[in-house]
Amino acid sequence: MGEEFYAIIKLISGEEIFSLVSTDENDGETVVILQNPIVIKSFSHNGHSLLKVKPWVELSDEDIFVIRFDKILTMTESRNKKLIEVYHNYLEDNDDDSNVYNTSGKVVVSQKMGYVISVEEARKKLEKIFKGLKES
Repeated sequence: MGEEFYAIIKLISGEEIFSLVSTDENDGETVVILQNPIVIKSFSHNGHSLLKVKPWVELSDEDIFVIRFDKILTMTESRNKKLIEVYHNYLEDNDDDSNVYNTSGKVVVSQKMGYVISVEEARKKLEKIFKGLKES
């Protein structure tokens, strides 16, 4: 297996992928091995440049993919520190969100999503405070 490097890959399908990449020979054919490939889209909103990051294959639990070399239009090594940082931040955040769904398939709300307290618990606390203010 060849040396690992970060690369931006343009496939013949038109997709652009950012990934940690290495190459290998498979039955005399060169293949490209992608580790945790992502798609990064750049857009502007209210005068700010933003990046949207998502997995290349969204429904797969796999993190390593193999592509035949003839499916690649172009590939360039990326030493862009910001892109590499975005890539690593995405991977770290993605690991934290691995248990977003419970066994019934419903989203489990967490503090990271903004959940602080249930409505019922908040109502009880506020009523207690309000009653305490009325008595004084």
